[in-house]
Formats: sequence, structure tokens, C-alpha cells
Amino acid sequence: MVGVDDLADLTAYALATGYRCAAFTPVDALEAVQARYERDNALINTVIETNWSAAREAAESSAGRWREGKALSAVDGVPMTVKDNLLVAGMRATWGSRIYEGFQPPADEAPIARLREAGAVFFGKTNVPEFTLQGYTSSPLFGVTRNPRAIARTPGGSTGGGAAAVAAGIGPIAIGTDGGGSIRRPAAHCGLFGFKPSVGQVPRHGGFAQILHDFEVVGPIARSLEDIRATFAVLRGHDARDPRSAAAFSSAAFGKPPRIAFVPRIGDAPVDRRIADMAAKTARSFEAIGCIVEEVSAPFDADTTSDLWSEIAATGLAWHLASINGWREKVGPATLSTAVKGAGHTAFDYLDALRAIEVARIQAGIFFSGWDAMLTPATAALAWQADQPFPETIDGRAVGPRGHAVFTGWMNLVGAAAVTLPVAMTEDEGGIGMQLASAAGFDGPLLDLATRWVSATALEPAPEK
Repeated sequence: MVGVDDLADLTAYALATGYRCAAFTPVDALEAVQARYERDNALINTVIETNWSAAREAAESSAGRWREGKALSAVDGVPMTVKDNLLVAGMRATWGSRIYEGFQPPADEAPIARLREAGAVFFGKTNVPEFTLQGYTSSPLFGVTRNPRAIARTPGGSTGGGAAAVAAGIGPIAIGTDGGGSIRRPAAHCGLFGFKPSVGQVPRHGGFAQILHDFEVVGPIARSLEDIRATFAVLRGHDARDPRSAAAFSSAAFGKPPRIAFVPRIGDAPVDRRIADMAAKTARSFEAIGCIVEEVSAPFDADTTSDLWSEIAATGLAWHLASINGWREKVGPATLSTAVKGAGHTAFDYLDALRAIEVARIQAGIFFSGWDAMLTPATAALAWQADQPFPETIDGRAVGPRGHAVFTGWMNLVGAAAVTLPVAMTEDEGGIGMQLASAAGFDGPLLDLATRWVSATALEPAPEK
């Protein structure tokens, strides 16, 4: 018999199994998650807005469906958090900024609506950096979020709040966004799975302005790949209000055997040695399951990727804030600096960046025509101090604000699919994760390969001495 507190540590798959055989109910699961929230949230500061009464009502409705054998999906009755840049009816959406401190949306935006229709139970919103444009999690409204796996360190960003919640047992699934690695890196730092769908797989409309062009997509963080797949199955699909979502009709397939390009580093950008060691070990584990793995040079340049990403982000932020009176007095210093920089960009600058991104997407298509997938570290650095926006050094070398993020941003530029696989846990610096990526539209085959690897490999997110 599973104890009530133990329910907070179960995966969504295990919860659904228990619901099906009436071992416990969605109400029991929600109560366990609430108890875990009350015990641990003050320490890690992850969930910053709750609506327990609405969540209980949803859980009770779900319990009735499970009793009648009419569950709506594999995530019916599963407690979930939602990143605070996504709109959920009945809960504030602040985007981490004082500008939206009192904003309560009247309706769910598209991905949340799909999950609610599938029976998901939303109980809380998770902390984000202001406008979700930094790689750690701290906001002017709610302060610093900490990593449950290494309490003095960051869970990463910008879905660091969601990753910290799942790692702490405050819900088995967190719904986040990934515009430059914001799901994949926090998942790695917290020892979790995280999935960034390719562009067009998950419809977007009815939410905040998309200031990152089409880089930002909605996806899940979870403790199991089964939960990632179950959540994505609900999120994915065509929606006439988002023409990009026609991509969800893709029926692509990998070759047999799959060909994996192993990219252990990007040019001469530094990588933590423990991460590099685990990358090599992971590459060998894919060979052991029958994949063809070959080490290759990255098909992109880290500095160029960072420059393009930063130009789009700064310009998008400046465009959004220009319509808000008195915004300068309401935002934090990092946001102010980024917006001022973006306001200095011309239309020609922005169109030049879009053209360069178009070229990058063509090059990515050529690259993936020869490879089914690319294997890289998910991050170049282990988790750093929680209140610092980025690590100043990696492997003894000085790095800039996106030095830790060199492996992830290109996937957003080119619209690729990518999943984080947790492979190790350090004693006091959080987790180590690998990134497995594929061409846009190959989300299904990518998750199939990841599932095969999880089923066969002996690698576990266990302590690394």
C-alpha cells in the first residue's frame, strides 16, 4: 500500500495506474502534493501562486471519471504546475514582472486548455526570471528559486521553477516553455527529463506576446520519459488558429539503425569535465543499443547562435514594452538593459537576423539529412550559485552570460526537437543531463529512440563521486 506522502513521489504513469485499480484517487494525490508544497516550498521558492480549491474540484471530477472507467487521458487527475509566463484561468500570470503583478487572465491559453480538456489538475504557477529571458530563476516579484538537488545552487532557467517543483515532488509534471534551452537545461540541473517539441507541434495562441519569434515552444518536465510522452500526446495536434500546428501531422521516421552525430563540444567553448566524461559514456551507451554513433563537429557556431538569439530577444522585448506606459520604472535592471539595447536595433537589423536564421534552418536540414539525431550535453556547466545569473567560469575559463547554454540555443533557432536525458547526479552541484535532438517534425522518432535508450541502458541519475 502506498503511503499518502509517498504519492507525491510517484510519476504520472504510476498515479494513473493507481487510479485505474482504485488504490488511491486523484484527490489523494493532490493532497499529497499539497502537503509536500507546504513542507518544502518555502525553502526552494518554486511555486509562487496556487489555487487549491479549483484544483480539488478538478481532482474530484477526475476521481469520478476514473471510478466510472471514463478517464479522459493518461494525465487525467495528474497534478501539474504551469510556468508563470503561460495563462491559466483562475491564477495570476505575472511573467515574473511587476508590470503584470495584478494580471489574472480570464481563460487558459491553447496548450493549457488542451491539458485541462484531458483532465489535468492545475494547482500552481512556478517562478520565472523577468520575461523569461535569463538562464537562472529569480524575479523582482518573488525572488530566487533553489535547486532541491543542491539547495545552494540554481535549478537553471527559465523553467527553473517548474524543474525545482518536479524534483521536490510538488507535482510529477511541470508545463514550461523553451525559447533557448529553458526546459532542457533546468531538467538537466535537477536530474529530470525535459522535452522541447519542434516548431508547430504544440499550438500557441491566447497567451502573452511571443517576443522570441517562433523560438519558444511549450513542453513538459517530468521524472519519467513515459510522463513526457503522455503529456506531449495531449499537447500535440493541429489547431486552425495556429497554422504552424499543421506540422503535427508529420509521420517522419528514423533510419535503421539510427545514425547519431555526437557533438561533445561547440568549437573551443569550455565544458565542465564531469559533463564531458558523462557525454562520452552516454555516446557509448547509444552504440551499445545498436545505433551508429560518430563524433562530429557542431554544424553551428556558438557565438553566432548567441548573437542571433540575443538580437531577437532584445528587439522582441523592446517592441513589447514600447506599448506599456511607465515600463522603465517597473522592470529590473537586466530587463531595462536588454530592452534599451533592443530599442537601438533597426528594422534592417531584425530582418538581417531573420534571414540569418532562415539560412541556419536550411543548413540544419542539410545536416539532419545525414543524421537521424544529434547527441550533446544539455549544459556546459553544472548548477552554479542560486542568486547568480550565470557561471563566470567553466572548466577554469571565463565565460559570458550564455557560456553555459552553448548546446541548446541552436535547436530553438532552427526549430528542432530535443529531449534531456538525466544521466548522473553530483553530490552538491545538481544533475548532469544529455541532449538528444532531431530535425523538426521528427519528435515521435526522437522520443521512440530515447525510450529505447532508457529501457536498455544501465546509466542512472545516481551520485557521481
